[in-house]
Amino acid sequence: MAKPKTIMINDERYVRESDVPQPEPGGPKNRCVVVVDRGWIWAGDVEEVDGRIRLHRAVWVFSWIAIGFDGVLADPKSDNVTLRPVPNVVDLPVDAEVFRVPVDDHWGL
Repeated sequence: MAKPKTIMINDERYVRESDVPQPEPGGPKNRCVVVVDRGWIWAGDVEEVDGRIRLHRAVWVFSWIAIGFDGVLADPKSDNVTLRPVPNVVDLPVDAEVFRVPVDDHWGL
């Protein structure tokens, strides 16, 4: 006999707990490499507030040689990549973003 996916009680719909998506352990994964206008490249845990992009645990992707942007994304600890830690939160206007690439939770740290 098939189990119902939902039931109605007093005009309220209920679903099985096993059918409800659960959040990933450790919270949402929101670390990204963010490319902004004028060639600046940052990485950090992204928070968007009031038209601003805030990057926590930020690093500045200062330079790289001989490996291309895809090489930077794949191996930020390479000797060909120079990352500079940022002691404070990086605060950017949302309109400055060109694009972002989701990366591992500890990328560049």
